[in-house]
Amino acid sequence: MPRRAKPPQGEPLVLVVPPAHAGARLDWFLAQQLPAYSRTHLRRVINAAQVRIAGRRCKAAHRVQAGERVEVYLPELPRTGPVPEPIPLEIVYEDEDLVVVNKPAGMVVHPGRGNWRGTLAGALQYHFNELSTQGGPSRPGLVHRLDRDTSGLLVVARHDQAHAALAEQFASRSVHKEYLAICCGQPERDRDWIDLPIGIHPYQREKMAVRKEHPHSRPAQSFYEVCERFRGFSLLRLLPKTGRTHQLRVHLASIGCPVLCDKQYGGRSQITLGELSGSAADGTVLLARQALHACRLKLRHPLRGHLLEFEVPLPADMQAVIAALREYRRL
Repeated sequence: MPRRAKPPQGEPLVLVVPPAHAGARLDWFLAQQLPAYSRTHLRRVINAAQVRIAGRRCKAAHRVQAGERVEVYLPELPRTGPVPEPIPLEIVYEDEDLVVVNKPAGMVVHPGRGNWRGTLAGALQYHFNELSTQGGPSRPGLVHRLDRDTSGLLVVARHDQAHAALAEQFASRSVHKEYLAICCGQPERDRDWIDLPIGIHPYQREKMAVRKEHPHSRPAQSFYEVCERFRGFSLLRLLPKTGRTHQLRVHLASIGCPVLCDKQYGGRSQITLGELSGSAADGTVLLARQALHACRLKLRHPLRGHLLEFEVPLPADMQAVIAALREYRRL
């Protein structure tokens, strides 16, 4: 006879489903709202009848509806966080409520398997006395993230009230995010929407993929505009409407224009000056990471409500590639 689940204990955490997440699986929704817990761990919590909607237990595959109140009885998180490290940070903006940093390529945002030191979270712990706790102990202040090899603007909350307000802006898709990318190949159109759902790759779990009509995929929309065309390459401006994992990289690869030096989705990890100039003897490496940069960010101040807008220039490695393309690959 199967063991009966223990009844919920203590006071629940109550989450109200926003319209932007209507139709999502319950385990996915909880993973978005509670980034300190893995999706696998949250499934265990659901299966143990520690998640209720309208007083009734639910399955992980339950599709949540806008306005539903989800009651979650969570186990206590371990009270450990990233080790504070004196890593220099480029602070773009700072006040008592939030910080905006220009993250360099190669820096992991938060600690995880194989990346316990040298993270942005560790640097933030060193430079700031207090940060929000809503992301859990391993992600102090972190409202959103960038991939390790993507550079650019990232917002950090200094307290929980600011974190909640910023997270709501990201969830409602009212934050304007703009990227620049150097891509292999050229899109057919000068500007267009890519509207293709994204889910976990069917064979490589560390990757994402376009998965049409798959029950676990999520809608994803990205706008692109061609800034410059070169022989064999292009410079694109990108505006993601949604924020799926690896979204821009997957979408660009799906139209035959993978991000330059994106080993995971484009098949190569670096490019040399000789490859662009036609001089095979010149092995000078211009770029050794994906050519993707979060260049602009526009949002409302989490407490005062006024509009904040930030912009940072392309980093030196991407500038070097563009300079070489303009010299050797002009159309």
